[in-house]
Amino acid sequence: MTRPLKCRKVTSEPKAYYFKPRAMPLCGLEEINLQLDEFQALKYAELDRKDQACSAAAMKISRQTFGNILASARRKLADAVVNGKALKIDGGPVEAPRGLR
Repeated sequence: MTRPLKCRKVTSEPKAYYFKPRAMPLCGLEEINLQLDEFQALKYAELDRKDQACSAAAMKISRQTFGNILASARRKLADAVVNGKALKIDGGPVEAPRGLR
């Protein structure tokens, strides 16, 4: 039996929840789901330029867990861009403020 996932604190809301390659019909695209905790990790690491320890504390998770989430997010983002897949931002084990979801 696997260990249940701990809720991660998410404070940022995406401005758009769906991205797809231009001039390609949606019905023919494979879709990748980027969870809200992965979105938050990308924001902290890439846009805010926070270190992993500070970001992990803000999300109420361990530094190791933050590193794993960030690696997963980067892999999914690269797969979507390189292979022309649609990217949907939604879900995940998150603790979000009211109005964010």
